Amino acid sequence: MPAVVGRSRGEDFSVSESARIDHGDESRSALLRESAPRPALRPAVIAALDLGTNNCRLLVAAPDGGRGPGFRVLDAFSRIVRLGEGIGDFGQDFVLSEAAMARAIKALKVCAGKMRHHDVARARCVATEACRRAVNGAAFVARVKAETGIVLEVLSRQREGELAVSGCAPLISAEAETVVVFDIGGGSTEVTWVDLTGPAPHLLGAHSIPCGVVTMAETFGRDRYTPATYAAMIDHVSDRLAGFNARDAIARSIVDGCAVQMIGTSGTVTTLAGIDLGLARYDRDRVDGTTLTFEAIERVSQRLAADDLAGRAAYPCIGHARADLVVGGCAVLEALCRAWPVGSLTVADRGVREGLLYEMMTVDPDARVATCSPH
Repeated sequence: MPAVVGRSRGEDFSVSESARIDHGDESRSALLRESAPRPALRPAVIAALDLGTNNCRLLVAAPDGGRGPGFRVLDAFSRIVRLGEGIGDFGQDFVLSEAAMARAIKALKVCAGKMRHHDVARARCVATEACRRAVNGAAFVARVKAETGIVLEVLSRQREGELAVSGCAPLISAEAETVVVFDIGGGSTEVTWVDLTGPAPHLLGAHSIPCGVVTMAETFGRDRYTPATYAAMIDHVSDRLAGFNARDAIARSIVDGCAVQMIGTSGTVTTLAGIDLGLARYDRDRVDGTTLTFEAIERVSQRLAADDLAGRAAYPCIGHARADLVVGGCAVLEALCRAWPVGSLTVADRGVREGLLYEMMTVDPDARVATCSPH
């Protein structure tokens, strides 16, 4: 499939392509949804928008009419908006700032224009941790509707994790007996554990911790990190992972020789994969679906933590826009690897948006339709 290539991992990109993304084995694609007869796929254009704590991302696609629920990407957009700036300031109510809301609305207006341009018949537009935690989150959602015509659905933490698993289903190995999917976001990290040994995939556990790239940067700093500080960052995340009631069972499965697959979907994971591959610029084709060993994760993470802000910005897969956030993500990732030492993980440049698209192409009676009014 044609590469989705940005100037760097941290800068805006907006591309058009006619790629087909196949959802893979049907038994796995039914993840976390009731099985039901699938209606005939319609050629109508659909869209999925994910407004996160740090990024605003859009996919516009059309079902390709193949055997499984695959789709062709018609347009894509990503912009760092930092909606959740200040979310790491613990001990006080979190409020979306006027500047952050303005940045997000500016990006959402671009997304609305793209959806109108492609005559999108149906869209799912969701928001995550920043809107979940903000005391003015509901007011912001109302403002977005008034100014852009986009109707945002604020996802619960568990629902966000389920969609990430659904979006990553094509990357699940046929040999896997259980799969752990994690999504390191801006304000939180979602971990979902699924059993694949039965007649249908079964959700065993879902957990969310308030540790994301933004919260970690705002708690521990953004430029230089001593070895002691970086170790404390990993411990900070590990302490919060300890509350996951499925944690011991996952570790026991690994010890018992169960085929446990770990899939990581986040900018942190794809960035480290790009650096490990030595890419001169980010290339989705090279990164999505590749394997990243825990040894490589530790090596690259420790190198980035020891560097300063300018040094990290010089990496083409990081850039200036994300140089102050990547080490926080590395600490989260290292804590996850230490919790479940399977040795390697599958890198996913896909997640919530793809999960939304797959749901729109299958039976989804509870789906919200987000329309874009002329503005």
